[in-house]
Amino acid sequence: MRADLERLVQIPGIAFAGFDHSHVERSAEAVAELLRGAGVPDVRIVRQGGQPAVIGRRPAPPGAPTVLLYAHHDVQPVGDLQQWRSDPFVAVERDGRLYGRGVADDKAGVMAHIAALRAFGDDLPVGVVVFIEGEEEYGSESLEDLLREYRDDLAADVIVIADSGNWDIGQPALTTGLRGIVNGFVEVRVLEQAVHSGMFGGAVPDALITLSRLIASLHDDNGDVAVEGLLRTPSAPLDYPEERFREEAGMLDGVQFIGSGRLVERLWTRPAISILGIDAPPTSGAPNALVPVAKAKFSVRIAPGDSAQQVYDAMVEHLNRRAPWGAKVTIELEQLGEPCQIDATGPAYDAAREAFAAAWDGAAPVDMGIGGSIPFIATFQDLFPKAAILVTGVEDPETGAHGPNESLHLGEFERVCTAEALLLAKVAQLPA
Repeated sequence: MRADLERLVQIPGIAFAGFDHSHVERSAEAVAELLRGAGVPDVRIVRQGGQPAVIGRRPAPPGAPTVLLYAHHDVQPVGDLQQWRSDPFVAVERDGRLYGRGVADDKAGVMAHIAALRAFGDDLPVGVVVFIEGEEEYGSESLEDLLREYRDDLAADVIVIADSGNWDIGQPALTTGLRGIVNGFVEVRVLEQAVHSGMFGGAVPDALITLSRLIASLHDDNGDVAVEGLLRTPSAPLDYPEERFREEAGMLDGVQFIGSGRLVERLWTRPAISILGIDAPPTSGAPNALVPVAKAKFSVRIAPGDSAQQVYDAMVEHLNRRAPWGAKVTIELEQLGEPCQIDATGPAYDAAREAFAAAWDGAAPVDMGIGGSIPFIATFQDLFPKAAILVTGVEDPETGAHGPNESLHLGEFERVCTAEALLLAKVAQLPA
């Protein structure tokens, strides 16, 4: 399993614009070959205008249920190579962890599915549909079209989405809540063109100060989101030690937390607003002139149970209402992604908890939330309302997904593979 994972890591399958997408094609072909080698007879590479996904199907034995296994084979760009301790596309082991781009997110998820299939060989006790997406990191733009096109082929009793993580090393988890996302741009304009800062400054506002005041209005003095109408809900009864969180986040000494309430609520079940970038003149070479226009990209993570469209409407209302000094405000939507809340009760979830506890030597899994977003889970819920959806994964607090030196704990990877094989065996005992 590890050797095949290392070979997958060597393929830089980045679906972002501007990258060589032939590598994404190679990645899809490699996954298809792995599925065929794991005893899946019907394997196809499919697309709906985007990057290639892989669908593999093996019919259920008479009377047995069917399980859909989801992961994605594309990866994030590597960012600043200087921050990597080794080549991102050569898997390297250090201190029991395997390092490389995509080694955890989500090629280990792909390999966990392959491991479960290999564990049974020709004696697979359930039907399986394997769906490996090819552009999850780039926003899954074609995923809904794919799901609707192949809805009948993908129908299942249980859906396992291997794109999350566990609470800690040695402590498994089921992800039962994920925040949604609203991304957009806000532009402020105060002048037709730049003008002399000495001749006009003091009476005419510049766009950067205006934009700064506007985006500062998104939070109150305590750091809580100040946009009205956004949902806040209680979170799981888990304690997230502050020192552990500070270390995992890489917070500098003396930097304070923002917001109020328990950490897990601030991270999982309350809204969060971030400013991801600003378009403005760079400091190098900036003239002594009032800036006429400035633009910021905002990102809102929204609580499970809220509506992405309603949150965007609330942002539009707030930004228009709070625009300083009559500045002209233009707001543009980039992305809406719905949050997700899973009722993790029932036979399939009982089977998962038993499988996890066995693989982790008796450590019972906890239910946890995720501050990040996987909007397509809501699509799965909509298209397959009768299926039990299990959100699992291989990541741990030290994984560093999307950042430099992404890594996989090899011991946890073994437990994840074991747990999925045990899960299939237990699901086979459930009524179809």
